[in-house]
Amino acid sequence: MSQADEKLAVVIDDLVVVIDDLVAANHILFQQGVVDGFGHVSARHPGRSDRFLLARNMAPAQVRTADILEFELDGTPVDPSGPRPYLERFIHGEIYRARADVMGVVHSHSPAVVPFGVVPSAPLRPICHMSGFLGEAAPVFEIRDTAGPATDMLIRTPALGVALADRLGPGAVVLMRGHGSTVVGTTVRQAVFRAVYTEVNAKLQAEALRLGPPIFLTGEEAAAAAATNDGQIDRAWNLWLEAVNDPSA
Repeated sequence: MSQADEKLAVVIDDLVVVIDDLVAANHILFQQGVVDGFGHVSARHPGRSDRFLLARNMAPAQVRTADILEFELDGTPVDPSGPRPYLERFIHGEIYRARADVMGVVHSHSPAVVPFGVVPSAPLRPICHMSGFLGEAAPVFEIRDTAGPATDMLIRTPALGVALADRLGPGAVVLMRGHGSTVVGTTVRQAVFRAVYTEVNAKLQAEALRLGPPIFLTGEEAAAAAATNDGQIDRAWNLWLEAVNDPSA
């Protein structure tokens, strides 16, 4: 086998692994209550940093390997005759364009998170060590600042994707006022972990606020906790994967 053939074989092997994780991610996010019939998760193409992988327009729990499509960063499907894509694919492409470190993106409307995007006096902040990746607080994207007061709230153009990526900045999570959130990771598994614990943190924070003013993690505590948890992601992933592969387990 030539060196070129060996490199191609590695890319193909990596692509199979990423697609398997992407399919699993769709099912895990549904099983964990982060997505329902709506929402989506993508992966940067392991052999083409200028492309990403995302399912066709369908409910996440129903995604299978054959449903994964390939896109240019501007949201253009590599196969123009392929199935109908998600309207909000521009979320993914423009974040990958802006952030070379990002390899996985989750967009959801997870219910406990939405309120923190519409109440400016209650920013989403890390309340426990499992959500240290939130840092000081998750920023909120206001679509009106880019597209005016009469949109349908969807990121349906590259320009809106650029604006969202800019609001995300170097962080892990950006809330979307009246819409949901977008979460990123250096792997698909990390993005899924963060999306799940963003929802968990929102539930805990809402409960704590009923009791009184919470004591949040400091920026230093958040960073240290996030670094520790990053070494434990497969522990959660393998549990969640077992649950979706065998719902009776």
